[in-house]
Amino acid sequence: MKKGQEIELKIDKNKYPNIGIGYVEDHKVHIKNTIKGQTVRARVTKNRSGKKQARLLEVIERSPLETASFCEHFGKCGGCQLQTLSAEGQSQMKADMVKALYEESGFEVTFKPIIESPSVFEYRNKMEFSFGDEEKGGPLTLGMHKKGRHHDVVTTDHCHLVDQDYRLILRSILDYFVEVGAPKYNKKTDEGFLKHLVIRKSYRTGEIMIALSATTTWEFNRESYVALLKGLELKGEIVSILYVHNDGVSDMVKGDIEILDGRDYITEKLYDLTFKVTLYSFFQTNTEGAETLYKTALDLIPNIDGKVCFDLFSGTGTIGQIMAERAKKVIGVEIVEDAVIAARANAAFNGLENCTFLCGDVFKVLETVEDKPEVIVVDPPRMGMGEKTVEKIAGYGILEIVYVSCNPKTLLEDLVTFRRMGYEAGELQLVDMFPWTGHVETVVLLSQQKPSDRIAVDLDLNELDATSAEMKATYAEIKDYVLKEHGLKVSNLYISQIKRKCGLEVGENYNLAKSEYARQPQCPEEKEKAIVEALKHFGMVS
Repeated sequence: MKKGQEIELKIDKNKYPNIGIGYVEDHKVHIKNTIKGQTVRARVTKNRSGKKQARLLEVIERSPLETASFCEHFGKCGGCQLQTLSAEGQSQMKADMVKALYEESGFEVTFKPIIESPSVFEYRNKMEFSFGDEEKGGPLTLGMHKKGRHHDVVTTDHCHLVDQDYRLILRSILDYFVEVGAPKYNKKTDEGFLKHLVIRKSYRTGEIMIALSATTTWEFNRESYVALLKGLELKGEIVSILYVHNDGVSDMVKGDIEILDGRDYITEKLYDLTFKVTLYSFFQTNTEGAETLYKTALDLIPNIDGKVCFDLFSGTGTIGQIMAERAKKVIGVEIVEDAVIAARANAAFNGLENCTFLCGDVFKVLETVEDKPEVIVVDPPRMGMGEKTVEKIAGYGILEIVYVSCNPKTLLEDLVTFRRMGYEAGELQLVDMFPWTGHVETVVLLSQQKPSDRIAVDLDLNELDATSAEMKATYAEIKDYVLKEHGLKVSNLYISQIKRKCGLEVGENYNLAKSEYARQPQCPEEKEKAIVEALKHFGMVS
């Protein structure tokens, strides 16, 4: 097998994220966007001894799992890789891929059955489209990147992930800029105008935001553009028309915002709360699915009444504000300033006076926070949290932490660190927030593992010297003495630690942690002095 060689093979299994695995002459080959059971033709792109990859060229034979696709853009658009499966089948495939990921890593964990999305069509409340062309030098297009072609764009004005308002807005804006002759942006030459179009529509209020991301090197008639949009017959209501001055070379929507009409936000409702959502705010793109996701997460910690709660990587503060209705205090931390501003405004709008939202890197901000949490919920971006942040969060020593993840791979990395810090993962609950794509959310409860205070010991009394110092007082007697004389409660673990320090014999495995990764709590100095005094009292040490 050589790089550039075309190969034909059958996909034997899938692994996250949507990678098919097949074999050619006993060589394992990884091919993105393929489905178990397909026979495909592909071109080898990497031929290393450790890993061989190929790019899909053609599906020669469909998988028995597949049915007919439901979208006119299937085959060209790279957006919905799993749409030839049934709604239940695509959810199950994601569950199987994530399970395989954890099994291959050797990280033992139990999975609950995946929770499917409440809606599988027209469920998205945000879409980011790109301007471009389907072929080099071709007519202007607006939509999603072409399957397997990052620089080519397919006009997706019949997309089924969004409702008719999105489709009409996309087609109308494309036709408008074709008519006025606006040039698309060329990254190689750093010339041109049109880059992206972002549309947000509230699932509950129907409010619509339209944001054009373009350079400032080409003037367009703002008045006629706004008039076009406001004249469209839509089910929802346009309340925000924005122009993002995007003169950078990166393929991202960023830059100063010019309000062409209306305001710079829309409102969305979750449960009985209202949220202001700005262009740059992180907000779950599936509103009904978000309610399912957050309920799943917060059901893991039902007893938050009167407690101090941390909402880390808080976005616009959705989870934090849901908790705030019952918690004593909520502290949210988020690095995106625009999202923090929105979170503060949302808390004020909802009349929640017990919420504080701080802007900055989670690890650095926590260094400055004096409050100690009793409940922690984390919902990091796709890159996960990283070792230092996990260690910082685990260092609070609270009993339970809820982790909400949009990337099972980085979740796995963080879970390994949590385990080393003495936290074990409960059952993983997958929530399908993004039907027909390879993405899936995961919710898991992390519980601190504490050594048992009780142990069963078999003793052969004939072999014991009952006059030895070790037998002069039981653990219960030492505990009672410390409690009566010092008002302190001490565990068997702490007593055994101090007995070892004093040179007294303790069983080899007495009170050791159950997991090799677990970190034992160490006896505080105050309790150590009290235990030593008790040992002296009972004549066990001099």
